[in-house]
Amino acid sequence: MNEYGKEQFIKKKTSKHQLLLNEISKTYHEKNTKYGNSFGDTFDKVGIISAYTRLSDKFNRFEYMVMNKDNGTDDERMRDTLLDMANYCLMTVMELEKDNEWRT
Repeated sequence: MNEYGKEQFIKKKTSKHQLLLNEISKTYHEKNTKYGNSFGDTFDKVGIISAYTRLSDKFNRFEYMVMNKDNGTDDERMRDTLLDMANYCLMTVMELEKDNEWRT
């Protein structure tokens, strides 16, 4: 792949990455509008273990799908599970940085 081809490849991947980030952000907004700050409230009550538990549940679902060559159900496909995991990772970072952010 020449330098021009490499740059086009990177732009295409970066564009797809941004689309996924936009989708994750939209889901985050919709779920927080619908359910409130459930994740943050639980994190405040029991700490990092709440994030570990949710990520662990999602990972276990992903692992099951992979090991059983199962793409999930209409309610939650493998893609949805992976995007949910990404969102929980981001929300965990937000909770961990919350106090620092609010002090500045």
